Amino acid sequence: MARAQGARAQMALGFETVYGTPPVGGFTRMPFASTSLGAEQPLLSSELLGYGRDPLAPIKDAVTADGDVVVPLDAEAFGFWLKAAFGAPSTTGIGPWTHEFQSGSWTLPSLSIETGMPEVPRYAMYSGCMLDQITWQMQRSGLLTATARLVAQGETVGTTTSAGTPAALELKRFGHFNGAITRNGTALGNVISAEITYANNLDRIETIRSDGRIDGADPSIAALTGRVEVRFADQTLVTQAVGGDPCELEFGYALPSGESFTFTVHAVYLPRPRIEISGPQGVQASFDWQAARDSTVGRMCTATLINDMETY
Repeated sequence: MARAQGARAQMALGFETVYGTPPVGGFTRMPFASTSLGAEQPLLSSELLGYGRDPLAPIKDAVTADGDVVVPLDAEAFGFWLKAAFGAPSTTGIGPWTHEFQSGSWTLPSLSIETGMPEVPRYAMYSGCMLDQITWQMQRSGLLTATARLVAQGETVGTTTSAGTPAALELKRFGHFNGAITRNGTALGNVISAEITYANNLDRIETIRSDGRIDGADPSIAALTGRVEVRFADQTLVTQAVGGDPCELEFGYALPSGESFTFTVHAVYLPRPRIEISGPQGVQASFDWQAARDSTVGRMCTATLINDMETY
């Protein structure tokens, strides 16, 4: 009897035309490191009395389908997650193409994701997936990955794939070595690590249905937060925090082959940090920043992906 192994797991993604209805074709094979995406349906214990000490049979509660997918930051596949987070991009160029994703859209696309374990076999199709949150970290070394948190409508399990033959992508992965941070167009030095979190704050539409599923997930007020940890070498960030003025932070990655990913936060507000001296080592300061809509640009952030893909 075959046993499921993560090394043989597969993931395919396709954008939906109708919410909750998987597309007939057009799936793409996605690279991923791990996933907790799944559906669960808890049992409710019986509260009835008069039948002795042994309880009566439980009943089923509503279905909850959600979870996280850990994906690499790469030049091609990451654009699908950016489209799920911000909506369809504005694409320019004639190859390589420049895809610009902008925050602030009231409508976000839904997608279907199939995870497959062919040795069982088990193919689970999660339809009506909406991206609730995406986060990643910048640091000096290690593997560069992002975590996408999804809210799905439901799960359908079969013994054969429903994604057909997914299109394959060329994996051109960014690394921490390729990263850089700028502040108002100038390189920001002495940065130990940085964290970026964008949240759509989805509102689940939990109506009464015979199948126990949700009716949808609507985006609410978005949030863009993060943390920058720096070696305390100058007063630039502290002065900004005290003054209360925003700055523009740009987190970027570039490959020698020409592909790049740039995430620009147009109006970043910094809190006044506590500067602690904890020992003889260097002094560090952490800034838990928040972003807001920039009145000049007209949005909170812009994600720009340059690669060899013509459309998303």
